Amino acid sequence: MSFRSLIQEMRDEFGSISRHSLRSRSHRGGGGAPRVAAVGPAEAAAMQQSCWAQLPPELLREVLVRIEESEVWWPSRRDVVACAGVCRSWRGITKEIVRVPEASGKLTFPISLKQPGPRDGTLKCFIRRNRTTQTYYLYIGLTEALADDGKFLLAARKCRKPTCTDYLISLDMSDMSKGSNTYIGKLRSNFLGTKFTVYDAHPPYDGAVVSKSRSARVVGLNQVSPRVPAGNYPVSHISYELNVLGARGPRRMNCIMDSIPASAVQEGGKAPTQTEFPLSGLDSFPSISFFRSKSARIDSATSQLSTQKEEKLVLKNKSPRWHEQLQCWCLNFRGRVTVASVKNFQLVASDENGPTNQEQDKVILQFGKIGKDLFSMDYRYPISAFQSFAICLSSFDTKIACAG
Repeated sequence: MSFRSLIQEMRDEFGSISRHSLRSRSHRGGGGAPRVAAVGPAEAAAMQQSCWAQLPPELLREVLVRIEESEVWWPSRRDVVACAGVCRSWRGITKEIVRVPEASGKLTFPISLKQPGPRDGTLKCFIRRNRTTQTYYLYIGLTEALADDGKFLLAARKCRKPTCTDYLISLDMSDMSKGSNTYIGKLRSNFLGTKFTVYDAHPPYDGAVVSKSRSARVVGLNQVSPRVPAGNYPVSHISYELNVLGARGPRRMNCIMDSIPASAVQEGGKAPTQTEFPLSGLDSFPSISFFRSKSARIDSATSQLSTQKEEKLVLKNKSPRWHEQLQCWCLNFRGRVTVASVKNFQLVASDENGPTNQEQDKVILQFGKIGKDLFSMDYRYPISAFQSFAICLSSFDTKIACAG
């Protein structure tokens, strides 16, 4: 039997268990009862009786290790996720085997989007823009092409307000409201579109302080489930240099990463790494093709940023060079950008974060245009996919006081 057949058999078996349980609960509690994320007694008993849950741990670990090593890119990574969804024992061992993106260079579970990217190399993604609905979708490429079908990662929706603009970021492309269980953060701009703040809905490190903004106070129980600890934790501040006279040249931007210490870009440096989402409705969202997490644990070795008052990481855009023949400003995007645009940028660590320029030459995030509504986004350690996406969204916003 092939592995795909085995996975399909497991899905069918546990799918029938789940459907039987749901029918039983609907007969008992009526159609209006809310969906319960926890596994019921009937489901638990059925899982314990399943042959898949009774595999010897040594054999199970060997099988899962081989599967994890053989499945590198999406969509094949879905087999690893499927294994984690079989039962509790499978999930526990899969979580132990799958390494964070920093070490593996792979995105597997939803929490991977909040974890720093790989140290060696970059994760190559792209963003699709829908002008009509003012929505933006982040995908990770499945091939070496600039853009393909891709694996969906995150979505954002632009919300205009009288004095600012919000970009709500979600794990679900069909529901990008702040009251959604899949809401994970937002980007907020000032009126001029020159200053932005990235907010995480979950604490990025131990001791993180929630912002006391007006938006945090107006969210009521009717909008957000009591089980979802939605908050506004500032993780980055982005500013664009004022250019009211429209001087020739690209935009100049500066990013202060509140949740990342400056030492993270140095050899042996560490950035805070979230390991699981807080207990929330993510447990009951079947549309997210990742497995569920239960608690909000953060790597304790890197979670003392607030108490140590360590210097924060500062990113700035890499200075382009003027090309006399082309008569334009140029950056080396290594084939990942094909269309000239004022939105294109590369971010490196500021000189403030180190005595030498060795680290500052390493591009941490690059963003550029490859089509009318198509943009590439490549990122690496110490920032995450969520932070990178939010920073790139700031480039889309209208900037009254900046050229372009």
